[in-house]
Parts: sequence; structure tokens; C-alpha cells
Amino acid sequence: MLLNYTKNFLKNYNKRIAGNKMLDKKFQKRLQLFLQNPKTPLLKDHKLTGAKKKLRSFSISGDIRVIYYQEKERIFLFDIGTHNQVY
Repeated sequence: MLLNYTKNFLKNYNKRIAGNKMLDKKFQKRLQLFLQNPKTPLLKDHKLTGAKKKLRSFSISGDIRVIYYQEKERIFLFDIGTHNQVY
């Protein structure tokens, strides 16, 4: 699978995650886990509803989520942040 980062994701990653080394490290580990097996229960991957019904989400930590969508063999990371920031 090919991984793509949207401008929105990169902006929010730099703003919300990059400055926290522990959170950045956890993101890197969870992203690798996601790429190996997105169905791993630890990730709590799920489909979103409503206006974001074409998107999915997986967990980085208790309150930090990654919002993404998939088109064929490409995964687009769309947003990252707390539950309140991304929903």
C-alpha cells in the first residue's frame, strides 16, 4: 500500500503532535502497526458516520486519532488530533 499525507494532515501533525516526542514516537509505532495490519484491535479502527462517512479512524493513544481514507491501494492520512479536534 502507498501512504500519502494530505496538507491538512501535515499541518495538524506539526501543530499538535511533532512537538511532543513521546506522542510522536507512539504515532510512528501505531502507523507501522496500521500498515502491517489495520485490523489489529489495539488500533480500534472504525468507519465514521454522517458528513465524514467516507472516512475511517484509528487510535494513537486514549484521545488521539488519525482520520484517513483509502482509494484502492493508496491510504491518505487526512487529519490527526484529539477526538474533539478531528470530529
